Amino acid sequence: MPVVHLTGIDELALVTLDRPQALNALSFELLHELGALLDRVAASDARALLLTGAGERAFCAGADITELMGRPLEAVRAGARFGQSLFARLDDLGIPSIALINGYAFGGGLELALACDFRLAGPDAKLGLPEIKLGLIPGYGGTQRLPRLVGEARALEMILTGRTVGAEEALRIGLVNRLVDDDLLETGKSFAREMTGYGLPALRLARDAVHRGIATTLAEGLKIEADLNTLAFQTADAKEGMTAFLEKRKPVFRDA
Repeated sequence: MPVVHLTGIDELALVTLDRPQALNALSFELLHELGALLDRVAASDARALLLTGAGERAFCAGADITELMGRPLEAVRAGARFGQSLFARLDDLGIPSIALINGYAFGGGLELALACDFRLAGPDAKLGLPEIKLGLIPGYGGTQRLPRLVGEARALEMILTGRTVGAEEALRIGLVNRLVDDDLLETGKSFAREMTGYGLPALRLARDAVHRGIATTLAEGLKIEADLNTLAFQTADAKEGMTAFLEKRKPVFRDA
């Protein structure tokens, strides 16, 4: 039986981690299935991706520890690089990705959520990188993405203490974008549709500008922005958007 499922909801793709009995832990089987489904999403006409976990208790409780014991060092490094490259595919999708965090998001589960563009959390969400408690450190991007999101000092505190952050604190420090008191999936769909009505070229160029710019200096980032801004002006959607503005009508974007 598959442990990850892909569902189409109109213009949205919904990927669900489905190991609720194991708190949706990241087994090797799950990771490979997730990779295959991300490839399917990339090849589809989906305009945004929603990612969540089955059940009420967990988005994803992290790695499956039983699979990590006794591996040779070559396998440990290969596993870390595989997880990093898998999560990096979310950057390459070219569409917004939104993690819907229901319950626990620990270790690799939080690293998966960090790889998404946005994170929405229910009021009972618990987030953390507890690897230090096992004598380990995060290996799927947590030491790199968390500081970029919440700042070095807050990230170091979370990583070096392994402490859990509740939903309210996660919102306050910028770890999640919104708290959701009602239906998390419905709110996620509404959140995605705040973006899906715009042209894909502009969405992709804007994401690319942010992702590439944050990894370099401000001066280099501004050059990247200027180049991508110039590309945006060459699209048919840009012409339609500016024409519609002058004609005081709603633009009809055609992803061109």
